[in-house]
Amino acid sequence: MIRALDQGDLHLDNNWVKIKIRSLALGRKNYLFAGSHQGAKWMSMMYSFFGSCQMHGLNPRTWLQATLEQIKEKTINRIEELLPGFGAW
Repeated sequence: MIRALDQGDLHLDNNWVKIKIRSLALGRKNYLFAGSHQGAKWMSMMYSFFGSCQMHGLNPRTWLQATLEQIKEKTINRIEELLPGFGAW
């Protein structure tokens, strides 16, 4: 407690973390009703995709369209440049 009072940049609560992971907790609950193991995998990939776009402030549709247009020009060594948050976005 003393350290938190000495340093003003330390947070005394973890509400910001709870807000960030809330959709993950809801997703875990929804995976139970995905219909199949493969369906749950697809749901988790979509949650991850939309979460990454949200975290980087990107419109998922715009990012996906731009990525699909650029993917044919990328070599396998530079494929990570298409990921959200790499810097080109």
